[in-house]
Amino acid sequence: MSKIIGIKAIPLSFRLPEGKTVTLGIGSTIKRDTIIVRVETESGVVGYGESHPGRSPGAVASLIDNTLAPLVMGMDAFDTNGVWARIHKMQLASHGMGAGASLAMSGIDMALWDIRGKLCKQPLYKLLGGAAKPIKAYAGGIALGYQAPESLADEAQSYVDRGYRAVKLRLGDSVRKDADRLIAVRKALGDDIDILTDVNASYSLEEVRQLVPVLEEVRVGWLEEPFACDNFGAYRVAGEFTRRVPIAAGENHYTRFEFGRLLEDGVVQVFQPDLSKTGGVTEAMRIAAMVSAWGYKVHPHSSATSINHAACLHMLAAVDNAGYFEACVSHHNPFRDMFGTAFSIDESGHVQPSEGHGLGVDIDEGIFEQFAFIDGPGYVVKF
Repeated sequence: MSKIIGIKAIPLSFRLPEGKTVTLGIGSTIKRDTIIVRVETESGVVGYGESHPGRSPGAVASLIDNTLAPLVMGMDAFDTNGVWARIHKMQLASHGMGAGASLAMSGIDMALWDIRGKLCKQPLYKLLGGAAKPIKAYAGGIALGYQAPESLADEAQSYVDRGYRAVKLRLGDSVRKDADRLIAVRKALGDDIDILTDVNASYSLEEVRQLVPVLEEVRVGWLEEPFACDNFGAYRVAGEFTRRVPIAAGENHYTRFEFGRLLEDGVVQVFQPDLSKTGGVTEAMRIAAMVSAWGYKVHPHSSATSINHAACLHMLAAVDNAGYFEACVSHHNPFRDMFGTAFSIDESGHVQPSEGHGLGVDIDEGIFEQFAFIDGPGYVVKF
C-alpha cells in the first residue's frame, strides 16, 4: 500500500518586479525559483517535498525525473533509510553529480516523510520523536541586504516590531560599509536584540580580519559563511582570530560527511543544514545528532516555500539541540505563503510546528499554473 509509483519534479519561478531586487554577496536577485517534488504511493497518498534549485533549477529537476526517480521507483515509501542509501550509492558515492544529486534527493526524502505522516495520521515532529514546543526565530530569508545604514536600521526595527528578537544582516559589500550598517542597526535596536550576520561566501581572510573588531563591538551572534563552502583552509585560519565571534556554516555543505569534516576542523560552532539541500529530513536528523554529540545546536537554513519551512520546524521540535528557525521575511517571495501561512511569529519571537498530518502543508496544485518555470540562475553577478 505504501509502494512508490510516481515521482515528479515541478520547477516554479517568479520574476521580481523592476527595482525590487535585493543585493547580497552572491549577486542581485532577479527571480525566485523552487522545485516542488511530488511522490505518489500505490494507495493514492501523495507527499510533497522541496528541492533547492541551486543556480540551475532545470538541471536539478531533470536529475529528479530522469535519474533518481528510476532508482527508487517501487520501493516502500516508509523505507527512507533505504531510499537514501540507494541514491547515495549510485549518485553521491559514485558517478559524480554530488551537490546536484543532494539537492534533488532532498525533495524526494522530504516527500517520503510527508507520506509517512499522512499514512500514520500524525504530524511529522511526533514521528521524529518530538513534541510541540515554541522555537525561537530570527528574521532572515533574502532580506536586510545592502542599503543605506538608516534604511537598514528601519527595516530591522520593523521586524522587531512584529515580534522578532533576532535579525540577520547581509554583509560582504565592503568592510567600511558593512561596519557602518552594523553599528547603525545595533544603535537602533539596542542591546536586547540578537544581530546575526551572513557574508554569503564573499569575503577574503583579510577582510574578515579587518571586520572582526566591529563584529565584537556590536556583539554579533554569528558570522555566517565568510568563505566558500569548500575553502576549509580559510575557515581554519579564521578560527585563530575570530574566537569571540562564532563562525556559522552549513547551508552549502551536503550530507553528514561534510558536516563531519566541519566538526573535526573545530572552527564552525553554528551548524546550518538546509533540509532542501543536504539530503532531506533523514540526513538533517543525522546531522543534528552529530553536532549534538559535540555540544552544538542546529539552526537549519530555510528556503523558498512553506514546505521547507514546515520541515525545518518539525525537525527543530524533534531534536534535543534546537537553535534558531530562519523565518523568511523577504518582501518578494510569493512561494513562502502559496499554500497558506508558512509560520506565525508570537510576541516573544517564537514559532510552532504544524499539527497537520505529515508536514501539515495543504497543497493546491492549481496554484502552480501561476508560476511558469524560467530556467537559469536567479541571481545576476557582476564580475
